[in-house]
Amino acid sequence: MRVITETWAGNNVFCPYCGSGVSHFENNRPVADFYCHECAEEYELKSLGHAIGDKINNGAYETLIRRIKSSNNPNFFFLHYDSNSLKVKNLIVVPKYFFSPSIVEKRNPLREGARRAGYVGSQILLGQIPSDGRIDVVKDEIPYPKRDVIEKLYRTKFVRDFDIESRGWVLDIMTCINRLEKSMFSLSEIYGFESFLASKHPANKNIRAKIRQQLQILRDRGFIVFEGRGTYKKS
Repeated sequence: MRVITETWAGNNVFCPYCGSGVSHFENNRPVADFYCHECAEEYELKSLGHAIGDKINNGAYETLIRRIKSSNNPNFFFLHYDSNSLKVKNLIVVPKYFFSPSIVEKRNPLREGARRAGYVGSQILLGQIPSDGRIDVVKDEIPYPKRDVIEKLYRTKFVRDFDIESRGWVLDIMTCINRLEKSMFSLSEIYGFESFLASKHPANKNIRAKIRQQLQILRDRGFIVFEGRGTYKKS
């Protein structure tokens, strides 16, 4: 199935940054399967014979963490195929700047006596990535227009300007906004996530001030619009 899905991706997938085709890397390259020959973005493909869930099994934990922290960390394609018809059901792309070590879960080492005893795998916590970072390319066998995919990616491209620590706060506030599931929201509603944010950032003792700071950043970058009197709207 890996050969089949990678062949399909090589023939059909486009780079969501520039719209060009993607090409295969040489075999056995850690955490990268494809690259764009125009803008040099790199991609890892994860193929699943079941629906794309909140957790995705991945390879070696330390390898993925190193790549996420590196200057050329990969973007990810997650492909759901029908195991009977082999049709592509769903395909999403997650831009690389939505990845941080906090969304990678370390698995327990394989037990002694196993063929790869001591090996430590990982899981990608896809459900913890803001919905803006899970961009549909194919949904229910229907492909999205290339222009729509590129536009949606560019809407969040500002996140890559932040270092990996600052990026975590921006993404967490985006997650809180998305969890409200409405376009208009208030500052007090975001304050309602104070306990959630405190658990993710225990060293910060002034969560509300940090919330206001991050909302200002998202406003300045055009992700949200300040409507006045503590009210915001997703742009």
